[in-house]
Order: sequence, then structure tokens, then C-alpha cells
Amino acid sequence: MDSLVGLIGNVGFPIAVSIYLLVRIEGKLESLTNSINNLSGVINSMGKK
Repeated sequence: MDSLVGLIGNVGFPIAVSIYLLVRIEGKLESLTNSINNLSGVINSMGKK
């Protein structure tokens, strides 16, 4: 029982931190993707003129 609690304590914290960081970064990645797509559209429209 003690080893199971120790395993959860040692593994659970890094998993929780990883999930928290992934959730926070997801919004920023989505914003960055939108900006890159907009920039690509502007570059394409400049090339057609």
C-alpha cells in the first residue's frame, strides 16, 4: 500500500503539471496558427497583384 501511494505521489505530480501546461499552451498555439494562416493569405494576395 505504501509503495502505491509513493508511486502516485511521484508520478501524479508530473502528470498534473504536464496537463496544466498543455492546456495553457493550447490557446497560444491556436492563436499562433491563426496568425500564420492570416499571414499566408496576405502573402498570397500580394503575389497575385
